[in-house]
Amino acid sequence: MISNLRFLLTLSFDLLLVYQDSPDSVRLLSVAVSIFGPRMIVRELAFNEGNSYFHNDGMDGDLDAENFLKVFKDIFIPWCLQGNIDNSSTDAQLDLILALLDTESFVEQWDMVITYATNLSHGLVGPEPCPLSFKKIAVLARLMEKARAKMRNMQGEVSQWHHKLLDSTALYVARSLPPFAISGARFLRAVLGGSTYDDQISLLSRDVTALIFEEILKKLLAFLIDSSFTLVRDAASHLKAGSLHSSVDMLQVSQFDLEVLEGSFFCLKTFLDESKLLPSISAAMFLITWEFGMLKTLKGAKDANSVEKLMARWDFGESVNALLCRINNNQFWKTLSICTRHNLTNFLIRSIRSIIFKEDALSTDKIVSLCCIWVLEVFEFLCQDECEKQSLLDQLLGNDESWPVWVMQDTNTSERLAIVKIDNVTADMNASGIHKFVALIDKLISKLGFHRVIYGCVPDKPPMHEGQADDTITPQYNFSRAWLAAEILCTWKWQGGSALASFLPLLSANANRQSYPPKTGLLDNIVNVLLDGALIHGLSGDPSFFDVWPASHDQMEAIKEPFLRAFLSLLLTLFNDRVLGKDKALVVFDLLENNLFVGEAINRNCLRILPLVMNVLVQGLQLEQNQHMSDTITDTITEWLQRTLLFPPLIEWQTEQDVEEWYELVISCFPVSAVGGSEALKLARDINAHERELLLDLFRKQRYKDGGSNAPNKLPVVQNLLSKLSIVTIGYCSKEFDEEDWEFVLSQLRLWIQSAVVMMEEVAETVNEVITNASTSVCSESNITNKLEHTVSILDPFPINLARNAIFAFSLVVGLDADFAYSKEKRWESINNRIVEGILRLFFSTGIAEAIASSYNQEGSIIIASSRLHHPHFWELVASVVVKSSVDAKDKAMRSIELWGLSKRAVSSLYAILFSSKPLSSLQFAAYIILSSESVSPMAILRECNESNLDGDSSEENVSLREEISFMVERFCSYILEMDLASQYRLQVFLAWSLLLSHLFSLPSSSSSRERLVQYIQERADSAILDCLFQHIPLELCVKKRDVQQLQLPSGVSEAAMAAKRAITTGSLFFCLEKLWPLEQEKMVVIAGALYGLMLRVLPAYVQGWFSRLRDRSISSMIESFTRAWCSPALIADELSQIKKTNFSDENFSVSVSKSANEVVATYTKDEIGMDLVIRLPASYPLRPVDVDCMRSLGISEVKQRKWLMSMISFVRNQNGALAEAIRIWKSNFDKEFEGVEECPICYSVIHTANHSLPRLACKTCRHKFHSACLYKWFSTSHKSTCPLCQSPF
Repeated sequence: MISNLRFLLTLSFDLLLVYQDSPDSVRLLSVAVSIFGPRMIVRELAFNEGNSYFHNDGMDGDLDAENFLKVFKDIFIPWCLQGNIDNSSTDAQLDLILALLDTESFVEQWDMVITYATNLSHGLVGPEPCPLSFKKIAVLARLMEKARAKMRNMQGEVSQWHHKLLDSTALYVARSLPPFAISGARFLRAVLGGSTYDDQISLLSRDVTALIFEEILKKLLAFLIDSSFTLVRDAASHLKAGSLHSSVDMLQVSQFDLEVLEGSFFCLKTFLDESKLLPSISAAMFLITWEFGMLKTLKGAKDANSVEKLMARWDFGESVNALLCRINNNQFWKTLSICTRHNLTNFLIRSIRSIIFKEDALSTDKIVSLCCIWVLEVFEFLCQDECEKQSLLDQLLGNDESWPVWVMQDTNTSERLAIVKIDNVTADMNASGIHKFVALIDKLISKLGFHRVIYGCVPDKPPMHEGQADDTITPQYNFSRAWLAAEILCTWKWQGGSALASFLPLLSANANRQSYPPKTGLLDNIVNVLLDGALIHGLSGDPSFFDVWPASHDQMEAIKEPFLRAFLSLLLTLFNDRVLGKDKALVVFDLLENNLFVGEAINRNCLRILPLVMNVLVQGLQLEQNQHMSDTITDTITEWLQRTLLFPPLIEWQTEQDVEEWYELVISCFPVSAVGGSEALKLARDINAHERELLLDLFRKQRYKDGGSNAPNKLPVVQNLLSKLSIVTIGYCSKEFDEEDWEFVLSQLRLWIQSAVVMMEEVAETVNEVITNASTSVCSESNITNKLEHTVSILDPFPINLARNAIFAFSLVVGLDADFAYSKEKRWESINNRIVEGILRLFFSTGIAEAIASSYNQEGSIIIASSRLHHPHFWELVASVVVKSSVDAKDKAMRSIELWGLSKRAVSSLYAILFSSKPLSSLQFAAYIILSSESVSPMAILRECNESNLDGDSSEENVSLREEISFMVERFCSYILEMDLASQYRLQVFLAWSLLLSHLFSLPSSSSSRERLVQYIQERADSAILDCLFQHIPLELCVKKRDVQQLQLPSGVSEAAMAAKRAITTGSLFFCLEKLWPLEQEKMVVIAGALYGLMLRVLPAYVQGWFSRLRDRSISSMIESFTRAWCSPALIADELSQIKKTNFSDENFSVSVSKSANEVVATYTKDEIGMDLVIRLPASYPLRPVDVDCMRSLGISEVKQRKWLMSMISFVRNQNGALAEAIRIWKSNFDKEFEGVEECPICYSVIHTANHSLPRLACKTCRHKFHSACLYKWFSTSHKSTCPLCQSPF
């Protein structure tokens, strides 16, 4: 058998010598080795070669170790390792050399293999290893990959595979610059191991493995330090790193290290307890992916090299990000020790904080979004449970030199209480960073939930399934962050959010959730720390901005002190949402009362904030209906009143006695408001008789005495306090007023309003002078703009605030019972009229100033309009009085403006307000009310040159609309089709059409002015207005049923349908306009529906023409269905009712109506001839044309019968108004014909079907008369100016 085997092996080796490059031959030999063992195969092959490595007499025995190793070294190693990696047999040769490794001689054989493969035996003692070629490294890499596979199948220690030459080679490859590219990375991956989570066996010694990873870390950090982002460089510098030569291509080096890490990262787990390699390399990888995120937000670069570098770093970062995600798929980081994860998270969180506070290369919203993603990424990768997430949040939100600014956590107790940060930094020192950090917190709240970030909720157990709601979790609150909530409230505003708009609603909503029982403790802590801060910092600035009406969130913006603003906003929100009630209000009141005095001295900080706090507390103390304040609070307020009464009158002002603060405090205890602006008086609290008596005494003490010794004190602070005191006294004590009280208060109101009138009229006159001079002098546009800005910048807010208080007080007076004492005095009407006149002058002054400025340019209009935005409540009160003023008062004000002599007049001022570039809704509504009034509407619609002809006999006069409205009607409709559905420009177009349609509806149906206006609309108005209307009505949502009356209308369509029906029925749009503001998309749906309905009623032929031009059949079908179901029934009913009521006053003509059939039969008889015409209204009237048939004719030729029929069809189908009027005109047409009036030879009708004129233009040759409209159309279409009949020049 041995001889046979020897024969086969000899044959195989002979074949192998002949076919050395054949992989199959080598594999055959490897199989033989695996069967018979390395020594037998080596013996046979060596014997076959005639080598004398053993005695001839022992050829049948075993080959001794020495000879075996010699044959292995001299024959097999050179032959197996000399190949090229590209050679197809090299792979099989490497398998053979590993197969020949004998268990007994493994160490010696492996040494021989590594020594030959590395070719470094002669360089070990020197300072530098011998150079290796890329091909050598490639072969070595492949050998190490196969060795790892063999190592798993062999018994023995892993250490026996280690070799100094292998260590030296790996370290040499790792440190080589430039790197060995793919072959080098492949080699290092093979010797390091760690390509999978379970593969953590390295072929290198532990020290060399550590050195290689340190080299990788050094190069990754060098890559980061080469970043264009300062904060990335700074973060990388905190990690241990060496330096590289500046000429090195860092991207190439880092790409090499990444390829190594992709196949060896898990090897790092072996260094958990003794090295920071793993957290450091992981941190570097996170930083690279974060730089990748920032690079994605950059748009463009300065030059081609910058673009190339940016894209290269982008691609590298994307690869690192992919590796991070792959590593995380194994939950790798979560398996690390707590210490390792803590080191890593500590670095990452510090880096995020540094980036958010200091990075300025990106916009705020971008850097905040990125940091939020990174925080969530750290949560996902590194946190094992909710407690670790909360600890990480604590780390992120922790106290340092830049954060927090106002409030911090008390670290001296375990209760996590919030305390005021006494040594707080000034917010202006790093306002941008602070606002970005709070924006990050706000975004984290939206991602993680309010209860996790603020309440610090840690569930006892995870949700049962993914969709389980948060409130089904039983929470524990070990991480409550009242201090954070208080800090956010003090910060107030940040990018993308604010305390009022986003945080307070969330805080209130979450506090109401029953699943959070400790809410009171957290809220109490927030309230207490904010109150402490308010008491420490007091009120900065002038307290006179405080108002007498109940505090609102809008007023909070005026408070500059962060603690006080946050405290008041929080209380107001929690009281309004019924989160806190009367008990908490009483606690706060007691705290403030106890802090008001320090011994005998007054705590001025407490006194200064008390008025504002009391204004809010009164609302909390009155939450429960039919409950009064406690006697303790009432007694305290009484004491404050008595103390204030001890001061001298305001006219004897003394600043050193805290007079202003005590008056403000007393006034704050009696808030007054008006429901719906100024419609009904509402007292914020009930007071007893003693309080009322003291308050009235305080007011009467301010009345000026006769004799002149007590002249009015004009100091602003005195006038401001007196105006506020007047309001609260009117509200709470008006029934006790005597005649002197009324005389005093009303005269004061008039004076305060008059001071604002004088100022606003001066502004209007100054603007008029600036714009007028600009047209006559050489002055640049920027210079004019600067003058306008200066004009409004010097406006004194004090007269406006006084006038605001005065108008509010006047509104309260008007809202009192009609039988109040002073209303019976004759002087009341005179004073009332003067006050209303002053308020109307305020209204027209601001409008005319904007009208004059807008005549110069749009920027001027914006300057004037923007000045109103600083005093919205003032202008709201002005608008309220304007709307309610009498017609006579408005007309008188209009005439007064006309006599003013400025470059713009009253109507222009109204349009300037209505179409303002910076509109205030209350003023817009007031302007619309006046413009649509009966006395103003004609001059508001038509140019002045046409107003004299409104009721004249000339039906041929052309109509010309005012410029303000003609632009909206003729040209602007098409532009707004692409605009947002809630755009102010859309609203302006809708308002213009509302005015036009309302005026048209008010005109008599038979008036010539109506006919001319209708003709103008038919010819020049842009029908795109109807397309705009149906952009607001989502008809595609309709669900059609067989019975159209059962049409199911979704939200939006139903509101439009109801509005259209109501507009058709009432002929008015006021019902939707009075509720239009503040402007919302849903309200635009209502006005769109109402406009469509009124247009159907007053301009049916105009709508029908637009509908007939629609090309989209699906749209036209939906519009027809909507109209047929919700508009046509009301229109048809109205038409038939009007026809039935119309008295045609002619025995030769009669009309009968059939409402069930929607038919009208018109019978015309004259002498011995007659004709019955039936008019049928279609179900979708007026979108579909009216049908007219001849039922009976007597004594009429067929030609005349057809002529009469066509005439009726023409009249009813072209009638933009009631059908009754069309029938009347048709009758008049034939009356004229029988009277001998000659018909127009062009239209064959006596009365023109559109403008209802008679033929008047006669040809000088043939004497035939034509309608002017018919003749104009003939000239236009024929391109001739000759008579249509005789062809003579006309």
